[in-house]
Amino acid sequence: MPGIDPSLTFHPLHIAVLTVSDTRTLETDTSGALLVERLQAAGHRLAARAILPDDVAQIQAQVRQWIADPAVDIVLTTGGTGFMPRDVTPEAIVPLLRRTMDGFSVVFHQASMGTIGVSTLQSRAFAGQAEDTFIFCLPGSTGACRDGWDLVLAHEFDSRYRPCSIAGQIPRLRGQAA
Repeated sequence: MPGIDPSLTFHPLHIAVLTVSDTRTLETDTSGALLVERLQAAGHRLAARAILPDDVAQIQAQVRQWIADPAVDIVLTTGGTGFMPRDVTPEAIVPLLRRTMDGFSVVFHQASMGTIGVSTLQSRAFAGQAEDTFIFCLPGSTGACRDGWDLVLAHEFDSRYRPCSIAGQIPRLRGQAA
């Protein structure tokens, strides 16, 4: 049966949060704030936070910087995954990936189907691995970030989750977390 095994050690992940938006500021970024609050409440560490406009070059530059930083295990993005003309997060991030995590999109859409129904089709949420850094890209709505964290990522990021979690794939945790 899948779930948290309380007999195992919790290993906090170091997570950077990027909000992609032409209009949000630190004061109005409710999606990024929700992800920061959730990850810290879960016991993980906020490695960095940024807000950038919907611009491929700027998104790639920031994400490349975090990929190169050994203090960043995971990058979470929020925003830019829809079908508006300015939504370019997949176009910016996918070229950086060496592997995609197709199952994330499937599980995210299943989870969001229960809260927003078929409107989940309008999201291009995705995940993958760039070098040794895992990147998870969520829609920009606070509700989508809540669904993504509460229904998917909270479990995936918890090293005590069985049968396995992403923690065992993080280089600094290999051999410590399964």
